Amino acid sequence: MITGSIVALVTPMLPDGAIDKEGLATLIEYHIQSGTAALGIAGTTGESATLTMVEHIDIIQFAVEQAAGRIPVVAGTGSNSTHEAIELTVAAAAAGAEYSLLVTPYYNKPPQEGLYRHFCQVAAAVNIPIILYNVPSRTGVDLSSETVLRLSEVGNIAGLKDATGDVERGGALIAKLPDTFGVYSGDDATALDLMCRGGRGNVSVTANVAAAKVAEVCRLALTGDEDGARKLNAELSGLNEALFIEANPIPVKWAMVELGLVKEGIRLPLVALSTAHQETVLEAIRQAGL
Repeated sequence: MITGSIVALVTPMLPDGAIDKEGLATLIEYHIQSGTAALGIAGTTGESATLTMVEHIDIIQFAVEQAAGRIPVVAGTGSNSTHEAIELTVAAAAAGAEYSLLVTPYYNKPPQEGLYRHFCQVAAAVNIPIILYNVPSRTGVDLSSETVLRLSEVGNIAGLKDATGDVERGGALIAKLPDTFGVYSGDDATALDLMCRGGRGNVSVTANVAAAKVAEVCRLALTGDEDGARKLNAELSGLNEALFIEANPIPVKWAMVELGLVKEGIRLPLVALSTAHQETVLEAIRQAGL
């Protein structure tokens, strides 16, 4: 089971929207050197919504090859079509991804029984561990704690990325789950609080620009040094808010360009960060000491 900072990695692109594999390789090396625990590939932050199926699988395979066993790859393979989610997850497993991250089916708003059966069918198609992903603010559907508890009984469903930001709910769920099931924050602003309630780590957007600091916050929290974790996390508080001032990954990609980590490139319908918000992000970068 992964513990620590799992970066929700951006997909580097060129100004024309083409995928920048050289840039992706550089980012993977950056995270290995910075102490990141795992790579989240082709998820929300990775612009999975605008990747073709071929691109999606190709990016996962490229990341696995570049990581070369030095850091686990958590492949985003969710879809609002169960058939497509199975196809992506099977392909990711065949490419060598160590984990699959499965977002709840979006837009079609399935009931809890539909969610349960969806995840069970995907899990049955592969042998790799599955991490559920609940982000109701983006999907329009909320995976209930009761459904998570049911799914925790499925052999290879091993964790949950909880992006609700509801620490009380998350902590209460953790207390009911088996120790073999890991709950990870998917909300940078509340990640430390969830780790202090038993969360295993943070699937982090902020780690794209502050990899070593996010990894250290996680290490301190998970080894019981809450005071040390809170002191360091205070430096990142501005980023944890500013990187969501517009739809993710617009702000984080703009910040990475400013820091020289990637080239300019984002796919429509997303566009570059508006001028009105640029100073807010720059100030957060300065506050974090980057």
